[in-house]
Amino acid sequence: MERTLTNKKVLVTGGAGFIGSNLVESFLRSGNYVVCLDNFSTGKRENLRAFMDNGNFRLIEGDIRNYEDCEKAVKGIDYVFHQAALGSVPRSIKDPITSTDVNIGGFVKMLFAAKSENVKRFIYAASSSTYGDHPDLPKVEDKIGKPLSPYGITKYVDELFAGNFASTYGIGVIGLRYFNVFGRRQDPQGAYAAVIPLFVKKLMQHEAPLINGDGSYSRDFTYVDNVVQANHLAALVENPDAVNQVYNVAHGERTNLNELFYMIREYISEYDREVLGISPEYGPPRAGDIPHSLASIEKARSLLGYNPTLTVKEGMAEAIDWYRHNL
Repeated sequence: MERTLTNKKVLVTGGAGFIGSNLVESFLRSGNYVVCLDNFSTGKRENLRAFMDNGNFRLIEGDIRNYEDCEKAVKGIDYVFHQAALGSVPRSIKDPITSTDVNIGGFVKMLFAAKSENVKRFIYAASSSTYGDHPDLPKVEDKIGKPLSPYGITKYVDELFAGNFASTYGIGVIGLRYFNVFGRRQDPQGAYAAVIPLFVKKLMQHEAPLINGDGSYSRDFTYVDNVVQANHLAALVENPDAVNQVYNVAHGERTNLNELFYMIREYISEYDREVLGISPEYGPPRAGDIPHSLASIEKARSLLGYNPTLTVKEGMAEAIDWYRHNL
């Protein structure tokens, strides 16, 4: 990564999570003072273990739904990187109340606390689920449909609040619409595990993964290092036209679930040939899922200087190597 944020005080909410912990690691490596706010509802303490003795790292165990915790976390902070949320479409369908409370209520509390502390910029994790039922491919930022899940609704409402706070209070905000991020530290356990770590875990256990639908659904899978790059760039950009915007953060290539399965199986077979005899099982499509997702990243390229460095296959090789040593 060429351009990195350095010598700043940053807050990463949800810093014990998958993406959050990768941001914490990157910001510490580039010489920042990093505060992590997490309630460990989905984040994991082991994701932070390597940073706990670092004098430039501080952990605040708290909840974004508690405004006092938000105020405490933003004290003296230059940049907020808001990753805290309850992810997963199925989780939001099962429990829309908690997803809404965290993803909207917590977001607004965190945004208002950042405004009150006069932070330089508030950069937040938006989501490709905002595109909902809009049929066009690739997805471009100014053309969205109706979200298909409570989760998608919450992430869209966050964008509306961010835009309103920017115009009402003058706080600089940037939303990054993540497209199916994967990589090291993504949790393969639990009922709401993402598809890549779930496939990896199943294959490593010599079990057949379940594909929802016929495997033709496709996604713009995005390696976590590309997401980390986008967050650095969102903090560094000085062009006023680039602020108070939302950007797609992806690689700009589409992989369907059948292709994904065979790609993962191929990489695992390099050290475990037995997986070559495993084929996927198929079930009904999952409620709330969109059939296809593919991002245009031209806006992020032109205004942020975003240039994803790892393809899906390159990222997958790194991810499989991490899982091999950590599962």
